[in-house]
Amino acid sequence: MLLISAVIGIYYAFAGGGQQTSKDFLMGGRRMTAVPVALSLTASFMSAVTVLGTPSEVYRFGAIFSIFAITYFLVVVLSAEVFLPVFYKLGITSTYEYLELRFNKCVRLCGTILFIVQTILYTGIVIYAPALALNQVTGFDLWGVVVATGVVCTFYCTMGGLKAVIWTDVFQVGIMVAGFTSVIIKAALIQGGISTIINDASNGGRLNFWNFNPNPLQRHTFWTIIIGGTFTWTSIYGVNQSQVQRYISCKSRFQAKLSLYINLLGLWVILVCSVLCGLALYSRYHDCDPWTAKKVSAPDQLMPYLVLDILQDYPGLPGLFVACAYSGTLSTVSSSINALAAVTMEDLVKPRFPSLSEKSLSWLSQGMSVLFGALCIGMAALASLMGALLQAALSIFGMLGGPLMGLFSLGILVPFANSIGALGGLLAGFAVSLWVGIGAQLYPPLPERMMPLRLETYGCNSTYNGTNWMTTTEMPFSTSASQVHNIERTPLMDNWYSLSYLYFSTVGTLVTLFVGMLISVSTGGRKQNIDCRFLLTKEDFLSNFDILKKKKQVLGYKSHPVEDGGTDNPAFNHIELNGTDQSSKISGTRL
Repeated sequence: MLLISAVIGIYYAFAGGGQQTSKDFLMGGRRMTAVPVALSLTASFMSAVTVLGTPSEVYRFGAIFSIFAITYFLVVVLSAEVFLPVFYKLGITSTYEYLELRFNKCVRLCGTILFIVQTILYTGIVIYAPALALNQVTGFDLWGVVVATGVVCTFYCTMGGLKAVIWTDVFQVGIMVAGFTSVIIKAALIQGGISTIINDASNGGRLNFWNFNPNPLQRHTFWTIIIGGTFTWTSIYGVNQSQVQRYISCKSRFQAKLSLYINLLGLWVILVCSVLCGLALYSRYHDCDPWTAKKVSAPDQLMPYLVLDILQDYPGLPGLFVACAYSGTLSTVSSSINALAAVTMEDLVKPRFPSLSEKSLSWLSQGMSVLFGALCIGMAALASLMGALLQAALSIFGMLGGPLMGLFSLGILVPFANSIGALGGLLAGFAVSLWVGIGAQLYPPLPERMMPLRLETYGCNSTYNGTNWMTTTEMPFSTSASQVHNIERTPLMDNWYSLSYLYFSTVGTLVTLFVGMLISVSTGGRKQNIDCRFLLTKEDFLSNFDILKKKKQVLGYKSHPVEDGGTDNPAFNHIELNGTDQSSKISGTRL
């Protein structure tokens, strides 16, 4: 798998004349179509944290995780109808360019730095997590794997740019689905059909879909997943550079929206696969939990344990699953590296040195990719000192992504917001979400808030006697929890710090929005006069229905001379998109 990914990188380094400009390198020349972009969007946020984390999540807390299907739908609609139109019509490379256009340079710099910190932290966890789990179960050498992953990723990002990232992601999605299905099929065969798996799950109380408890302190209920999940994931899909960069690289706005909606199908497929894997895990181990029986030392290792348990007689299939976990890692890391390079180039290098030629910009972008690849491997070394995985990853996104999403929503949805309000709101939101997030890491919530379901070990000694080949090394996890239990709990810990981790992002976003609005109104934000291109307007929504109207004018549509291969992308268009020029709007250059 690593070899094929590297070969794709080499291919795109030379195909079609290589990467002449930095725009080719960072944006795929804005000529991508919807399907590969959609698969790539799916791949990069279905990291190995999903492949290993979600099944064990379902195994421990039940299938309520599948309510995320509704969340994903809401997220995709929000991204496609609120954030995408604004970013697309401005034709920008870095989403933080928008912050300067709408507010000022200072806001842009804050956004950029937050993003760089957040992404490097997250990428470190994403490289380290699967390497650790697979190392404990399969005996792969830990640091060899971490370095190999980082190096291959950096290699194809540097050689092939965004095109290589997108096409390797397409290949990796295929591998992830293959890995999941092989596990599901084999488990169903062993247990005697999917129906047995479902029966075992319902007997064990794992089919707990309908938990409508409105209490925001419980980890996963219907409402925490719908509300908190929507905020957390929109901050990833709507405004995170590594996602936005991809759907902006589509050739027309219709293709960009289409790619988001196709990606929704991909998210659903992967969600169904991972929930089924979790139920299969439960069905297989419902009377003998390997985690309490000390056969694995962390829940993340349950999935590899199951794979080696049921697939060990088939040569190559456990390897397929390992490849599945790593392809999750690779796709996430590569998109992060490419996005980091794009942001650094656009927000830090270009404003500073405006006189650089395209050739040197392209070289610089490649140099940036190498640098950030190395940084991410370094972060993985640091991640080995951090706490439980899925939650840590998501809470970083919540703590830093929430305020950033609040900042963009302020710009796009609130016409009277000004730069003072934006900065104030960002700082306030950031302070509050750091406070909650760090508090929750230091004083973890009580078990009755987390609601883990029962795991049984009564069937252990008799059944799996000869298969205790599992070497347990003590994990650095769950240390903080055991040390802190003897401190008496204060109301602050029991309520504020026990907030469900999905609400971190919600708190950050809402605080940023409200504080930003208050400060803007009190510092004269109503008086400023803003170009309507920077806001979400009625036309942006109504233009979804233009396709029905345009059927009549299709002949007069390309009235301007087409020199650029006919792309409808404003960044490449020869007609300036001024709001005053009504005639060009009607003839359809704003697709």
